Amino acid sequence: MLAEALFVAANALALVGWTLLIALPQRPWASRLACPVAIPGALCVAYGILIVANLESLRAGFGSLESVARLFENRWVLLAGWIHYLAFDLFIGAWQTRDAERLGIRRRWVVPCLVLTLMLGPLGLAFYFLVRGIARRAMSVDL
Repeated sequence: MLAEALFVAANALALVGWTLLIALPQRPWASRLACPVAIPGALCVAYGILIVANLESLRAGFGSLESVARLFENRWVLLAGWIHYLAFDLFIGAWQTRDAERLGIRRRWVVPCLVLTLMLGPLGLAFYFLVRGIARRAMSVDL
């Protein structure tokens, strides 16, 4: 039951970060502190605690898909893995927000990238790279 409560809390915390990135991206405390540092930092602490508390389960290894699958048989290690995704995806979303602001990429193009990054991680990042490339090419033609 505690694992489920931590799962819900971690998801809620990450969702606060995503909401800030989408709704308040121009607020420096949101895009430069809360989303890239404070919230992922809190998730990293939770991840570290879960990993240290379950070190014996980590002996399954990373050498094959089967050994990685054995790692996630432990509910707490599975939770740590999920928190890993939450922290890294939010960090990447915060970078996308700051990078787009720096380059002058319109929000209407960045928000779909953020939603994709939230839901599908690497696909959202790939889409942002595509949007970024198109925007930079358009900016260089306009100059």
